Amino acid sequence: MSDADDDLSAEARERLEDLIELQPTKNKVLQDRWGMESGSDVHQYLESELRDYYYRDENSLIRATAKGAALVGGEGEVPEEMAVHLSDLERDVFEVVAGPDEESESVVSVLHKVRDRFDRPDLEAGEVRRALQTMKRKGIVEVEYRTVPTFKLAVPRDEVVIED
Repeated sequence: MSDADDDLSAEARERLEDLIELQPTKNKVLQDRWGMESGSDVHQYLESELRDYYYRDENSLIRATAKGAALVGGEGEVPEEMAVHLSDLERDVFEVVAGPDEESESVVSVLHKVRDRFDRPDLEAGEVRRALQTMKRKGIVEVEYRTVPTFKLAVPRDEVVIED
C-alpha cells in the first residue's frame, strides 16, 4: 500500500467500512448512516475523502473499489466487497487483459485479444479504452504509462467476484 493509504483518517476508514457493508447503496442511505444534512454533503465527502475507494455502477449506485475493499480487509469466504458489476464488454476485457504479475499491454493489444477470443470483429479501440478506464475507476485495472498507456489487472482474477 502507498503512504496515501496510510493517511486515511479513522473516520474515513469507518465510513469506507459502512459503504462496503451497505453496497450497493445510494447517497440517501449514507446520508442517514453518517448523519449528514444532504446527499450533496455525502457526494462531497466521497469525492474529498474516499475518491480512490468508491465508484458508481451503471445504475449510479455507490460501491467500493477493489482497492477500498482491500484497504479495510474482508471477513468471510468470498468477500462481497470485492464484487464488481461489469458490462458484457468489460467482462470480455477482464478475461483477456494481462494479469497483475504480467507485463501491461496497450489498448490495441487488448482489442486484438478480445476480437480473437470472443469473435467480435467490429469492436473498436475506443470501446476497449472506455472499458479499461471504467475498470480502472472500479479498482480492478491499473495503468502504466510507457510510450502509450498500458493496462493490466490490479488484483488477481480469482479475487474478483463479478456480480450479475
